[in-house]
Amino acid sequence: FTNYDDNGLYWRTAPSDLLQGEVLGNLIAEDGAATLGLLVLNDAYGTGLAGALRTTFEAAGGEVVAEELFNEGDTSFDAQVSALTAAAPDAIAVITFDQAKVVVPALVGAGYPGSQLYFVDGNLADYSADFEPGLVEGAKGTLPGLDISSLGNFQDRLLEVDPNLTDFSYAAESYDTVILLALAALAAGSTEGVDIAAKLQEVSGGSGDGEKATDFASAAQIILDGGVVDYDGASGPITFDENGDPTEATIGIFQYNADNTYSRIN
Repeated sequence: FTNYDDNGLYWRTAPSDLLQGEVLGNLIAEDGAATLGLLVLNDAYGTGLAGALRTTFEAAGGEVVAEELFNEGDTSFDAQVSALTAAAPDAIAVITFDQAKVVVPALVGAGYPGSQLYFVDGNLADYSADFEPGLVEGAKGTLPGLDISSLGNFQDRLLEVDPNLTDFSYAAESYDTVILLALAALAAGSTEGVDIAAKLQEVSGGSGDGEKATDFASAAQIILDGGVVDYDGASGPITFDENGDPTEATIGIFQYNADNTYSRIN
């Protein structure tokens, strides 16, 4: 998306997977793995993230000894599992979405240790109801975003809107998206998409040398008073570049517990 010809209309508060791949690659290397296997969904998300992961891991001195692709809709992963386990890598990164519910038990069933698996934002999930206890205990994964439990009453406010929420992935980024769109519309004096897009970098602090604000009310007042705002939100400073990407972001590192739930460790 960074280089997509979008006429300046695509913006995101979630960081590029190039950053997530870099963090994950360094994590695997720092954990002591010298060889790595990749199980990758064959689409732009999967191959892009895998490419960034490979580049970082190899730059750290590691070797990717197997990379197995699969397509959306595939139901059998026997060939990929066999190839990966035959290569016997020190770690395997599983770059999938819900397919992890099938491929992870298959990998462990074929003899690969669940503790040596690494997950990504597409599949880092609570598997307590899906896997046998202990199946992925010790496995790690990455997920962009701050620990929202550190954001005061932010999580409580979300639960007031929907008491059934259990997954808060990208919650802060989604919240900031709405705020930034509203501020850009206010600054532009327009609700036209092109006009809003033209002001997004400015209100994020990426241009304009604006005055800092951390909530909508105070940020809007700066604009109404004729000033330029620099909004820092729940997800962090954001600060869009000219491509619409945030230039500052946080990638969390998580580890799986014995009950196949996960906890943030960094």
